[in-house]
Amino acid sequence: MKVTVNGEPLELSEPANVAELVARSAESTKGVAVAVNTELVPKSTWAEHWLTDGDRIELLKAAQGG
Repeated sequence: MKVTVNGEPLELSEPANVAELVARSAESTKGVAVAVNTELVPKSTWAEHWLTDGDRIELLKAAQGG
């Protein structure tokens, strides 16, 4: 299955949900927001939101600064 994460192509060898993708892509889930095909996916539903071929995923990490 091929998806795009933050503009970069990614091939997944098996089905994955948003929670699994975040665990593989981020050190921590704290401050992470996820959008799939421009729709925000609430953190409470990450485990139930399965990715499909062609999905466009944006992983956003809150940053501190000024």
